[in-house]
Amino acid sequence: MRWLLLFSLLFTGFAAALELPATDGKSYDPLITGEKKAVVLFFVSPFCPTTKSFMKEINQITADYSDRVVVYLVHSDPEITNEVAMEHAILSEFKATVLLDKEQALAKQVQAKITPEVVVLSPKAETLYKGRINDLYLGPTKRQRAATTQDLRDALDAILAGKAVPSPHPEAQGCKIGGMKQ
Repeated sequence: MRWLLLFSLLFTGFAAALELPATDGKSYDPLITGEKKAVVLFFVSPFCPTTKSFMKEINQITADYSDRVVVYLVHSDPEITNEVAMEHAILSEFKATVLLDKEQALAKQVQAKITPEVVVLSPKAETLYKGRINDLYLGPTKRQRAATTQDLRDALDAILAGKAVPSPHPEAQGCKIGGMKQ
């Protein structure tokens, strides 16, 4: 029993020590919620056309929920420089913090592999939701005229209401995170 407790404390300490640089020159621990109910991690790439299709909705979700959840835009491609990430945020009019995960530590920890892909974490860094923003893309190149589901919004509404997420793992469609080793 002592071994299990020690392992738990060591693992918790490790998870809390993840610091990533941001385009604002500061470092952030993307696993810490502070006083908010969850952390929303949008894994994106300025080189992925699918990401571009979702930036308006990412911005609207950020505006609608950032008073209750922490929101980060995460670039996990090692080739993305601070300047490229800043330019992407400016051109996309993204208002929340933009993180650089060049070592892919965060992407690996939460098992993100696609851009755009969303991971929502609890205050205990447990994955509550992982997948698509909505069903605009039904396959890698199969885009609908408009989304018919709001998977991420439904998940956030459930989390904020203290309920189970109705569909916690809908598959994300898009581009592989650059340089990601399986």
